[in-house]
Amino acid sequence: MATPIHFYLNDQEVHSDAPPGLLVLDFLRRRARLTGTKEGCKEGDCGACAVLVGTLLNDAVHYKAVTSCLMPLGELHGKHLVTVEGLNLPDLTPVQDQIVIQGGSQCGFCTPGIVVSLSGMLLEKGPAIERADIKTALSGHLCRCTGYASLLRAGEGIIQAAQKLPRSSDGKSRVEAMIDQGMLPAYFQEMPAKLKALTAGRPAPGDGKIQTGLPIAGGTDLYVQQGEAIPGQSVAILNLHPEMLGIRRDGNEIRVGALTTFEEFAANAQIQKALPEIRQYMHWIASLQIRNRATLGGNIVNASPIGDMTILLLALNTRLTLKDGTKTRSLPLKDFYQGYKQLAKRKAEIVSEIVFPVPAANMRINYEKVSKRKCLDISSVTSAARITHRERTIVNIDLSLGGVAPVPLYLQQTGAFLTGREITSATLAAALAVLQEEIAPISDIRGSAAYKRLLARQLILAHFTKLFPEYLSVREVLGAVGFVNT
Repeated sequence: MATPIHFYLNDQEVHSDAPPGLLVLDFLRRRARLTGTKEGCKEGDCGACAVLVGTLLNDAVHYKAVTSCLMPLGELHGKHLVTVEGLNLPDLTPVQDQIVIQGGSQCGFCTPGIVVSLSGMLLEKGPAIERADIKTALSGHLCRCTGYASLLRAGEGIIQAAQKLPRSSDGKSRVEAMIDQGMLPAYFQEMPAKLKALTAGRPAPGDGKIQTGLPIAGGTDLYVQQGEAIPGQSVAILNLHPEMLGIRRDGNEIRVGALTTFEEFAANAQIQKALPEIRQYMHWIASLQIRNRATLGGNIVNASPIGDMTILLLALNTRLTLKDGTKTRSLPLKDFYQGYKQLAKRKAEIVSEIVFPVPAANMRINYEKVSKRKCLDISSVTSAARITHRERTIVNIDLSLGGVAPVPLYLQQTGAFLTGREITSATLAAALAVLQEEIAPISDIRGSAAYKRLLARQLILAHFTKLFPEYLSVREVLGAVGFVNT
């Protein structure tokens, strides 16, 4: 018999024997009858179903806004799930009040998710919340009515309300202060003790062992593809296994747990030092609510030819640690893909760790992406580059491209051609001829094959003009490759 799932839903303790693969959204609407959480796209794109998920860490509960349409119920074991109903007080909270005052709700369908995400950001940032944080919280929400100007004005009011909160040095916990200011219900203060009591002596489903069945990590692509079929299947909820979390430096390598989310990756100090523009890359790739769910390991194993983080990791000369029980082996990421959705992975193996070298001082890294929307959209073509140089000479180069082959493509031939050559427009022009022979794009909904060939060329040029402005000018490079600027 399956282990019941124990968690808190707002202020109520829940023991559920529902299938662990059931979507949190479906549990809320169909079983708990909490319909404030709306079903919109059911693909994580609209944000109408946003909820807060609180995890107990070091005697405090840390909350993240996520889309409940991409989260399995089994992952809630030992956690606190907060819906819009769980934020309500006798009077409007400052978040709700500002949305009303500024006319930030018209049809109202998207409003509950927006309230949840803004409340989560206020809970995370407190008096340090800024306008950029408001935009980040709103980035995962589609609102056809307001045009967002009214929501941004509401954000300014939320920032002003947050100034009343004490700084952490004042000795009052943020949750307690927010309760005093009418920003949160009082039960939030009890949640650390309640979650401790909930999990004391109770094993997580699976009792710490990875179960057989369909592996689910972030679920951000898997549920889009197989959402209706998953609840009836046996599943392995990987996020119940914290041993596959965390980021650490080990000598000259950075080791990343495969269950590390995009947001955790971008927020880590070691990663920001290695990849100073990682925050900008993530802004292009996904909203906060998706970044709080999507995992690096899932992006790799999904094997999409346009997997954003996979393309970046390919250029970083990444190795994977594959685990089967107590057995482990290491494999270069560039050798992991053998054909469309075909992996060099044995049936029982999972990707447990992602390892790449710490960038050297004479190494420059860049990531580029083109999609129909500038941000938060599936790539048409994406590319990354890691170039080690000695003055103007390329000592070593790793290039990757997504959207131009059946697999995330490591550009072996183009990189070999460029190695040892000087960084000049003539070198690039010759390398682009090699590039065009190495890629094989097809026409699809994201662009024609000819368009993708053009994008591949432009992104490779973008790497060099951005990384080596002392050696190359955009005008010079475009002239060398035969592009006439009119």
